[in-house]
Amino acid sequence: MPAPLEILDAPASTLVVHGLFISPGHNFFGHHGGPAGEHLMHAVDAIECVAGRGVRGDRFFDYEPDYAGQITFFSLEVFAALQRDLTLPDVRPEAARRNVLVAGGDLNALIGVEFTLQGIRFQGAEECRPCYWMDRALGPGANVWMRGRGGLRARILSDGVLRRCGPPAN
Repeated sequence: MPAPLEILDAPASTLVVHGLFISPGHNFFGHHGGPAGEHLMHAVDAIECVAGRGVRGDRFFDYEPDYAGQITFFSLEVFAALQRDLTLPDVRPEAARRNVLVAGGDLNALIGVEFTLQGIRFQGAEECRPCYWMDRALGPGANVWMRGRGGLRARILSDGVLRRCGPPAN
């Protein structure tokens, strides 16, 4: 049974990790006006979270001090709705380029909130806002559809290893 999410400044909730992803390089960030990069997101069973630095092996590790996007979360429920509403049955969750795919909670409710997941402390920083690249990465209409539900950018407050607990998303 996965460890429940402990929220320090909000009502209790439970998140289950269904996917973990890292990429060594940027495909869209910093590519405005040019071609996308070719760095794949790699699905992994565990990721190492390093306080104040990010996810070891990911493109934003040690990006800049106090970076709000040291780790990113995306909702499995939102992903499934995106597939359904935009008729994208073959799109994969890693195409959203978020680090952690979770089910069981409202990620927007964690903005400005310190929370613990699998014993690791995080600070929800802001929505992971979609950009025009989402239409290319996921499918036409994804950028507009994802506004307000693009996921959560967070700071890592303590070291630890996140592990996938739920079945992988399709």
